[in-house]
Amino acid sequence: MLKPVIAHWPLIRPNLGRIFVLGVLGMAVYQSLAYFAATLTSATNMGIILSLMPLMSLAMAIASLGQRLTAGALVGAVLSFAGVLVVVSSGSLGALLQHGVNLGDAMMLIATLAYAIYSTLLKKWQLRLPPLVLLYLQVLVAIVVLFPLFIASPKIGPTLQNIPLVLYACLLASMLAPLAWMQAVQRLGPSRTTLFFNLLPLITALIAAVVLKEQLAMYHLVGGLLTLGGVILSERWTTVLGRRLRVA
Repeated sequence: MLKPVIAHWPLIRPNLGRIFVLGVLGMAVYQSLAYFAATLTSATNMGIILSLMPLMSLAMAIASLGQRLTAGALVGAVLSFAGVLVVVSSGSLGALLQHGVNLGDAMMLIATLAYAIYSTLLKKWQLRLPPLVLLYLQVLVAIVVLFPLFIASPKIGPTLQNIPLVLYACLLASMLAPLAWMQAVQRLGPSRTTLFFNLLPLITALIAAVVLKEQLAMYHLVGGLLTLGGVILSERWTTVLGRRLRVA
């Protein structure tokens, strides 16, 4: 990849700051926090929290891309926020107020926000670089940023149990998925791309139940439906606030 980087250096050099921000948000912050969160909360919780990304991306598009605020976005934000509150509180808002948010859930919320900002900036900046070159540069940024964390972390050598997980994380989660995501954001925009996150809570819950034997509680169902309902409402109810409807 060094040769393509050198070939595109005249375009890379003035955008080094932007590439650094994208690498920090999309690779370092999002992925590292998600991995840490996975050790502290359930996969089902992670999937439901991550399903907030379409709403976050819509809010970012309204703030930075000039998209108009709609009634659906406003009402959907309230519903989705309520749904996430139900999930992170395990169905007991009193316990949430008393003990606070689980650290894993908090990490996942920050990771989701970071990736929503990443998707919006990716669309706003429209860097005219080949996807593989942009991905390569972002990975380099993540390596530099996360290297101190690697030095400070306990070391575990490769084993037959963790090698498949490392390969999955390196090839699918860190290379193929971000590459496909960047292409989708460039072609569809951040708001339309994140629509596919509507499927995430259902798919995550099914995989977690089958593979991890996680027990689904009623608060997962209620919180998931509220969150998903809010996202769908924000996408379907497109009446722009502050504009009077004209009667034909």
